[in-house]
Amino acid sequence: MNAPTRAWKRSGALIAGAAFGLVGVGLTAAPASAHTPVWTVTCSEVTVDLKAYSPNVTNTVTVTVDGKDLLPVEAFGREFSKTLQLPEHKAEVQVRLVVKAGDGDRFSHDETKTAPVCETPKPSETPEEPEPSDTPSTEPPSSEAPPAPEPSTPPLAETGGSSATPVIAGAAAAAVAAGAGILVVTRRRRATRG
Repeated sequence: MNAPTRAWKRSGALIAGAAFGLVGVGLTAAPASAHTPVWTVTCSEVTVDLKAYSPNVTNTVTVTVDGKDLLPVEAFGREFSKTLQLPEHKAEVQVRLVVKAGDGDRFSHDETKTAPVCETPKPSETPEEPEPSDTPSTEPPSSEAPPAPEPSTPPLAETGGSSATPVIAGAAAAAVAAGAGILVVTRRRRATRG
């Protein structure tokens, strides 16, 4: 066997191993970006934001507070977004989100979070307002500007990460290892021949 043929075969083995690894990573990474349930619970409201669900099936979402429906079963397609007001409560309550994906239970989501009690200002902390009088005030109006409202924090970007990320990383590592193994075996065979 001449040298140019060996070089072509070696290059072919390297390319095949790299292509196998890339195809394996691409195939296993596809489900990670689907079905992204994001929800938050505060003392007064529940915000539900569901994205990247299959529009070709019927997906459902339910929100309960201590076992009572806050959002009865509601069907949705690709996305669902809603903010719900919690009923007034004097003790912590358990809020449960149940999402049933129409394309398989592995994409469904069932999680419970705790809603704390909203703090109310104590009577001594409330500033006293002067009672209005019928006589005009001789003091000039205050030149203090009211405090600026605090900027709201935008929600964090969704990364598409899920519980399947370690499985995807393991599959990618296995694909790369398989490509490297093919390369090593090919080199050993050539070394014993030549």
